[in-house]
Amino acid sequence: MKIMAFLCCIALIAAGSQAADLAVGDPAPDFTLQASDGNTYTLSDFKGKQAVVIAWFPRAFTSGCTVECKSLAENGHLIRKYDVSYFMASVDPLAKNIGFAESTGADFPLLSDPSKEVADAYGVLTMGMAMRETFYIGADGTILKIDRDVSPATSAQDIATNLGELGVAHAAGT
Repeated sequence: MKIMAFLCCIALIAAGSQAADLAVGDPAPDFTLQASDGNTYTLSDFKGKQAVVIAWFPRAFTSGCTVECKSLAENGHLIRKYDVSYFMASVDPLAKNIGFAESTGADFPLLSDPSKEVADAYGVLTMGMAMRETFYIGADGTILKIDRDVSPATSAQDIATNLGELGVAHAAGT
């Protein structure tokens, strides 16, 4: 039992040191992931065109993740005022994220990273799931902000506020 507790502590320490690897100003790790809307998204496709927000979440169909997803679905109009593409992302299989998106009314893509490679590259992988962290990536492909203190209930409002504070351009017509 003591060995298991020790190994868990080591895993948590390692995960915490990974999360510190990426910082504001660093290039965001590129990825190509399938999404709940049937499309496949590649981060580098947005470079030079549009900012991107990736809200990592631990597990589909859990209480906090459901609250966060519904916040983005119900208040996405606040985010869409900005010239940005936004996603939620987890290490759940695609089929699970499709069902989760449908159950929460998500009108934005949920990215699936079942290999956990992208979550690991972003430093959010811990205990086999992603930590709840939101990454703001500029149109130049660099990390503008990492929010490690996400409040699921106000996630959409917080993302919109952060986009404004970061100086992300408003969407055309807003």
